[in-house]
Amino acid sequence: MFFRLVWLSIRARFGERIQPTDVARTSFRVWPTDLDVLMHMNNGVYLSIMDLGRIDLMARSGAWPRLQKLGYYPVVVSSTITYRRSLEPWQKFVVESAIIGLDDKAGYVEQRFVRDGEVYARAIVKARFLKKSGGTVPIDELAELFGLDPADHPLPEWVHEWSTRAALPTRREPAPSTWEI
Repeated sequence: MFFRLVWLSIRARFGERIQPTDVARTSFRVWPTDLDVLMHMNNGVYLSIMDLGRIDLMARSGAWPRLQKLGYYPVVVSSTITYRRSLEPWQKFVVESAIIGLDDKAGYVEQRFVRDGEVYARAIVKARFLKKSGGTVPIDELAELFGLDPADHPLPEWVHEWSTRAALPTRREPAPSTWEI
């Protein structure tokens, strides 16, 4: 993954500029190190490649350097992914990444794994931005940094419902491992 990150950084620096509201399309290929015992791309690799797709979106839109200058960084709060078809060794594919909305605490990105115009997998990622100095970046500041008007990017209701249902207690609250099966 490290070599993909280096290559992505070079491509993003000299690649086509996009707006934060655009769909970022990032090309990849399935390498042997991406495979599981069934000889298709491992489910965990999808999540790592999604990180690179979001970095590409932020880098080519110009948001990444501004975030770094301010000492802000994104963290994934939650994600969900649905797999439709397997990606096989050596296949080329594109990860499409787009900001789909904001709520009062986080931004949401939809990401698709696409090959020959067909969606192979789709994911929704909820991310917060933290300050290296401590604390969370307020959503209005984040929206301004990305040039987004939250009113123009309402969160789809089903995503809001998923986010609410998938949420765990905060770090300051207990989260005992009790099973209700």
